Amino acid sequence: MSKLKFICLLSCLLALGACASSPSGASPADAQDSAQDALGRLDGQTGRPADAPSVPYLQQPSNGQNVSSSQASAQQTAVVNTSRTKPAWVDSVESVYKKSQYVAAVGYASDRAMAEKNGFANLAGFFGQSIYADQTITNTYREAVKNGVTSGWTDNINMENTIKTTASLETLAAAEIREVWHDTKNNVFYAAAVMEKAKAAVVYTDMITANQNMIKNLITMSQAEKNSMEGFSRYQFSAAAADINITYGNVLKLIDAPVPAGLVKGDEYRLEAQNIAKSIPIGIVVKNDKAGRIQGAFAKALSDIGFRSGGNNSRYVLNVDVSVSPVDLPNNTNKFARIELGANLTDTSVKSVLLPYNFNSREGHATAAEAENRAYTAAERKIGEEYKNILFNYLSQLLPKK
Repeated sequence: MSKLKFICLLSCLLALGACASSPSGASPADAQDSAQDALGRLDGQTGRPADAPSVPYLQQPSNGQNVSSSQASAQQTAVVNTSRTKPAWVDSVESVYKKSQYVAAVGYASDRAMAEKNGFANLAGFFGQSIYADQTITNTYREAVKNGVTSGWTDNINMENTIKTTASLETLAAAEIREVWHDTKNNVFYAAAVMEKAKAAVVYTDMITANQNMIKNLITMSQAEKNSMEGFSRYQFSAAAADINITYGNVLKLIDAPVPAGLVKGDEYRLEAQNIAKSIPIGIVVKNDKAGRIQGAFAKALSDIGFRSGGNNSRYVLNVDVSVSPVDLPNNTNKFARIELGANLTDTSVKSVLLPYNFNSREGHATAAEAENRAYTAAERKIGEEYKNILFNYLSQLLPKK
């Protein structure tokens, strides 16, 4: 299992901003070209290595607009300066926002919204690859917080609120647009995107602490609770939160702030999740199998995740019902067979179905026997292609509300 996905739900940060400070006298056309290039980078079209994963801090708008809601609120805090005198920060942002106190960048474009977006993109570029996170992990973390499954796993309401708040952010935490200047002569907007280091240090430290507290509570359980699918899921989610914390720690390092002790990579928790999986046998009972082909297909899917199949009196049982019936197609000389399969993963301790799985397929051949054989082959292929991912996605969302 390679990367798995996490992130404190702040969404995709972005690589490399595009439009840095404009040289004096830049034309509106040049500014627009640079703005479009930055937009392309934000949308993942250019500027980012093809194999680079998405990052957790700057999410693409879902409503087709160019500016996120967080950015929009930040925009309202800066009054547009229309003075004919160019502010010093336009050509040298560090002359106003000293490196000792701030991380700052300038974006420009022919409209204000794009200039601010480019400013945020360039600010993100300061942090580079060190805060990139796998999108799957990010989505897993975000959805868990959104759906309320993390509620109750922290020791106090302040930590819980920190997780909920940071998960909803769509730009770098503690980043804002401090100033906007409109060059009316050339119709170009310039925006200063600024992160105050002292403020960011507090925010990111709080986020790390809240996640560490949640992880501690998630993995604190009895041995019986641990050696269950719920225990497996709790360790998997702890891995996602731990990976997110690594990126937050990288932010703190880059702004020269102390990093809280105890940061570990998510792989430490994933390894323990795999150990848990090995301790959980899953019985497979198939009705109307053919030479054990369906059972073998499901056994391989379980093994790919790490679970053992078989075992007497297993707590978890995969009950599979297979039926094959002839299909009559008029004016067709071939014989056809339809296979219908239903598989229910059941927790016998509570007598409930955890995960249902169904599909059907029709296959044909010159003989009825071969048509039926092809139907079983189609079932094997279908199980091999998708059951592992379906089960794994289910387990990723299994984290219980406390």
